[in-house]
Amino acid sequence: MGGFDVHFEPCAAVGEMVITDQTQLECAHEHECPPGRQCPLDGDFAEVSGLVEEIPPELHVQVPLHH
Repeated sequence: MGGFDVHFEPCAAVGEMVITDQTQLECAHEHECPPGRQCPLDGDFAEVSGLVEEIPPELHVQVPLHH
């Protein structure tokens, strides 16, 4: 039987649990954090999202090309 393992951390800035298996930018977008907010979980997020197959275009993230 397979499992579903998602990592959560409490975020004091938004007052709720957030998923840290996503990038910090994805989390900020999801929780509508204002630009420049000091994230209390800085460094605790995934470098590459494990949640989405494709990065939403509104995040304006450039994906490095692998040759």
